[in-house]
Order: sequence, then C-alpha cells, then structure tokens
Amino acid sequence: MYPGNGIGELPRVRADGLSPAAPTCQCTFITHKEYTITVIFTPSLSARKWICFILLCSFLLIPAAPLLARESFASHPTLPRGYSSIRIFDNQGRFVGRILPERRYWVSIDRIPSFLQKAVIAVEDARFYEHSGIDVRGIARALVKDVVKGRMAEGGSTITQQLIKNRYLSGEKTIDRKLKEGRMALEFEQKYTKKQILEMYFNEIYYGNGAWGIAQAARLYFDKNPEQLSEAECSLLAGVPKAPGVYNPRGKASNVMARRDVVLKRMVELGMISRGKQQSLRVHPPSVIPPGPAPSYVAHIRSRLIEQYGAGIVEQGGLEVTTAMDLKLQKLAEKTLGEGVRRVSPQLQGALVCLDPANGDLLAMVGGTGSDGNGYNRALSARRQPGSAIKPLIFAAAVENGYTAASIWNDRPESYSSGSAGTWKPRNYGGERFGDLSLRQALAYSNNVITVKLLDAVGVPAFTDFAARLGLPLRARHDLTLALGTEEVTLHDLVLAYAPLANGGSRPKSRSIIRIYDRRHESWTNNPPALTPVLSPASAYVTTQMMRDVMVYGTAKSLKKFSLKRPSAGKTGTTDDYRDAWFVGYTPQIITGIWVGHDKPRPGGKGFTGGAVPAPIWGRFMDQALASRPAVDFTRPDTVVSVTIDPATGFLATPDCPRKRVEFFVQGTEPMESCPEHGGSVAAPASVPPVAPASDGQQPVQQP
Repeated sequence: MYPGNGIGELPRVRADGLSPAAPTCQCTFITHKEYTITVIFTPSLSARKWICFILLCSFLLIPAAPLLARESFASHPTLPRGYSSIRIFDNQGRFVGRILPERRYWVSIDRIPSFLQKAVIAVEDARFYEHSGIDVRGIARALVKDVVKGRMAEGGSTITQQLIKNRYLSGEKTIDRKLKEGRMALEFEQKYTKKQILEMYFNEIYYGNGAWGIAQAARLYFDKNPEQLSEAECSLLAGVPKAPGVYNPRGKASNVMARRDVVLKRMVELGMISRGKQQSLRVHPPSVIPPGPAPSYVAHIRSRLIEQYGAGIVEQGGLEVTTAMDLKLQKLAEKTLGEGVRRVSPQLQGALVCLDPANGDLLAMVGGTGSDGNGYNRALSARRQPGSAIKPLIFAAAVENGYTAASIWNDRPESYSSGSAGTWKPRNYGGERFGDLSLRQALAYSNNVITVKLLDAVGVPAFTDFAARLGLPLRARHDLTLALGTEEVTLHDLVLAYAPLANGGSRPKSRSIIRIYDRRHESWTNNPPALTPVLSPASAYVTTQMMRDVMVYGTAKSLKKFSLKRPSAGKTGTTDDYRDAWFVGYTPQIITGIWVGHDKPRPGGKGFTGGAVPAPIWGRFMDQALASRPAVDFTRPDTVVSVTIDPATGFLATPDCPRKRVEFFVQGTEPMESCPEHGGSVAAPASVPPVAPASDGQQPVQQP
C-alpha cells in the first residue's frame, strides 16, 4: 500500500513491522503443529490502517486455510418432504393462525425459481460459481469500501460462508470465528457441489417473522409454494436474509422497497435482467400478506407446546389447538392498546393481559405495540416494579388477618430501620398529609404511609407467603419497601394474583391451551381449568368493595367518564420518577391489566401515572369488551355482614353522627359499640384490631 492509492499512507515501520517507539502487543491467533501465526500490533493504529492490516492478513491466511481444516461435517441431512403446520383456533372455533415448524419444509433446487437463484447470487455473492468458498476479490472490495467509509460496514461473506455461519457457528464477531468460518467454507466446497450448497442455503436461511427457509417464507408472505413465486416476489425475498429485522417484508415499506431496488440494480449490472425488466418490477411491487391477529399469543402457544411436549411436537406439526383466546377480545386489545399508547407517545411501549377470573383462561394478551410475535413479550417476560398496584394484595392480607375497611389509621410519617442504610421514612405522593383515614380511604387514595404501617403490622414474611399463595412470588421477605411495589413482577403474574379478589378467593391456573387434536381430529389432550382456594370469600369480597372506591373518588377517578355502568374494581400503579404506569381492574366476568413504559426504563415525565395513562386504555377496552354482556355484581358471601358506621371513627353510627355509611365486614370483625364521639359507648369490640385515635375524617366518603 502506498500514498495516493485511495487507502492511506501506512506508518514507517521497523524491521519487525512496527512504528518506531510504538507500544506493542503480541497475539497468537493460530497455533498449528506445522507453524504458528503470531501478530504483533500497536493499539495506536487508526481504524483505516487496521483495515489495511486485516486485508493483508486475509491474503496471507487464505492459502493456509486448507492446512488448518481438521473439522468433520455431518452429512447433508435428508429431511422429509411435505409441509405441515399447527393450526390455532380461539375458544369459539375461529381460526387464528398457524405455527410453522422450523427448518422443516425442504425444497429441492429444481423447485426454486431460477430468477430467485439469480437474484440472491447477484446481491449476496456475484462470484458464487467462480470461487472455492472464499471470495478474495470480494473481501478486498468490501475492505476497500470499509476504508472509504472509515468503518467496518461491508461483510464480504460468500453464500457458502453464510451457510456455514448459520449452520455451525455463533454470531460473535471475532477474528477466530471469521477464520474458522473461512476454513470450514473451503472444506464445505470440496464436499458439496455448488447446486447442493445453494439448495442448503435456500432451505436454511432466515427470512424473518419465524420463517426458516424459502418454503416457509413463500407460504408466510405470499401463501404460495416456492415454484409459484413471481419475479416481483422473488426480487423482494432475495433482499431479506441480509438483515431480516430491517428488511422485514411486513415491516417498514421504504426499507423493504429500497432493498428490493438494490437487488434489481445488481441484476442489471451483472447482465441478468434488462433495464426495462428492472423498471417493470419496480413499478409493480408484490402484495405481502399482513400478519395474522394475536402474534404474541400465537408465539406463547408455541412456547407452551414445546415446554409441555418437547420441540418435536412443533417439528411434527399436523395438530389443531383450541386455545382460551377470544379472538374478538384479542383484536380489540391490540387496537385499544396500540392507539392508547401512541396517543401518549410513539416512543412508549405497552402490554395487556385479559383473563377470565373464574377459570384462568387467557382471553387476550398483547406483548407489545407493533409486536410481530417474534419479539419480546412484555406481558410475560418484562419484570418491572408495580408501584401501588401491589397495595390491594397487602390490604387483602390485612383483612384476612382481622383488619377491617373501617379501621382508622393515621398517616403521620414514621422512620424504619433499613439495616446498614440507616433509617427510611416513607412519604405520600407529593408529600401530602391526610391525618386519620379508614383503610377504605387509604386504599382509594393510595396512601403510602398507611400502607407501610399496615404491612409492618401484618408482617413482611407473612405477606410474602400470602402473595405466593396468590401466585405472585416475592423474594424480599424482610423489606417494608414492598408496600410501595419495589419488587419487580410481570404483568401476567400480577393480573393472575388479582384473580382471587375477583372470583371469591380461588387462585386459577393460567390456561392458554384448552384442547389439542391430532391429524384424525381426535382429542389428543384435554386441559381442564384448575382452581386452588387461597383466600376466604369474605376477605376477597371486602377487599373488592374497598377497591371500588379507587374508581369513584380515588386515583382512578378518571374512569368515571367511560360508560362502564357495572360493578368494577381496580388499582393504579406508578413507580418512582414516573418510569412505569400500571392499571389492573376487574368485573366478575373479566380481569384486565395494562402496563405502559419504556423498554429501557426512563422517566415518563410528570403526569405519567397509572390513573392518567393505562387507566383510560383499560376503560376503553373494558367498555367495548363488556358492551354486549349483562352487568353482574360481585357475589356477596354469607360470611359478610353490613352495618351502618360513622366513617370518621369506624364505630356503629348513632342518630347524632353527622355522616353515616354502610360498610362491609367479615363476620365477627364488625363493630359492636356505637360511636363514642356522638353519644355512644367508648370501648371498641375485642374482635376489631386496635386502631389509631379518630379525628374529623375530612376526606369524601362515597356510598357503596
């Protein structure tokens, strides 16, 4: 390399090849019984000079590669012909979609259109029929382009190398892996013909959206067999393997068409097609089949099948799966969540889970806005702090331990020992003070101080055991900050933990697969619902009645503008710095939870709260989801009693009490003495846990 050659001037070198006085490092890349290749280099070399160095090494190492080839290859797999998939149906028998087997449908090269073969060779490896696995000229050309751009942008890998990397190697970008790929490609070319290699490539390369191989891609995007593909469809598919995420046929149209244009341009440059043909194909783009509904749900079904029955069940195919999904609710969930999140910010993400609390049926699930089903399922996998959405479970544990909705607590901040960190003094949102509040009011206002005091009274270990029974495992068994939702949970698990509150005290097992049928349409397996009693029906009912006020005058009062004219209960959740916003709410018929936030947690800005963001989305979804169903009230157990109390004191109301309300109690915990401040007795009943001194009870009190 010399000045003026377009690459740049190399540094002056010593006899050992280094610049004078340059710091050096020594690295042995390859050790072989016949020789050792050791490279001595300087870390101070610029990026362009490193590229020149790599180019030089490429020419030096390629002749030695056959000597290094000592790895054996498995024989070309003889995969069965034929195509089978798993068909997915909702709980009403409506067709939802298919699960495609990976690397299943093997197509001979004779069934792959010659236009597609030419297009792939043009854009991926123009000298495919000339090189022996490694294209030295292609590597040189790619490196020169890298030098011009000042970065490593061009790959220079041949079709054979791509096949080797896809079949045998990891995707790590290291010199050792690249050298291994090169020497394996050389041996591969000695073992197989070009025709066989091209056939393997088309059958094993990834085309995005879960499609491995041209057969799956043709079926997924165009509902055709490979030999039926048009030239326009071939030119589009040829550009996908370079970056399936970027050039996803169902993704951004501008990216897909730009890549298609690159394919056609290369074919013109190589004399494969005329400019007239290029122009004709450009103005008549193919129509790609849009994704089916419920991509996150279908991907979940695939995972469940593999988890329960092994990967072979997907490869075998030929099954029909009846799921717990309600397709109408699923489509509504995807639409409502997507519109609601975009209304706030296109940078936000969200997730939604809708369950039938009576049996745990997963009626709808959305793993993210814009999800294609092969990405991250935030409903199942994203662990985030739930904030105040954890509080109903703490209040339920308190009711189960004898506390009542009428118990009066003061929200004067107190300090708690936090071990080596010193003391911790929880405060309410915005630093507000309310004084004395009933537990009903404390939950409606999401009072932090009282919730911490309540958790301290119940006991953190006792609460974590209680949460585990509800299906929500928590690890911090001695941390009072649990009261503020500091332990991360998934949306799915939190929604499932709310189910006993909605159904009268039983924990359902989440059910997404109801029944599987084999090729003869005979029932292969049946998955009945499973319920485990974990909470007394009375405690569940009383907690639900408290949660109803959250939506009347509490943190979710924004829901009053929706026409959900039926009994419902729920709770908001907002984390520190407004990073995550939650709302989980339910009726006796369905329970729905929504999370909104960023994939990489960051503040959403003031006002990014559970009541302002996910709660309205919940309202729109539930409003439409239940529009055709009759209103149903929560079933009141015989073990629940109702009495008229003075809400300021929690005692039985006297004729002189200025305010009264009907309150619900677990039988045996109701007050027996009348209000001492308005002519009643002084002593509280022994069955009621001790309460703080009552004050004026200034907060609004709603009728049940």
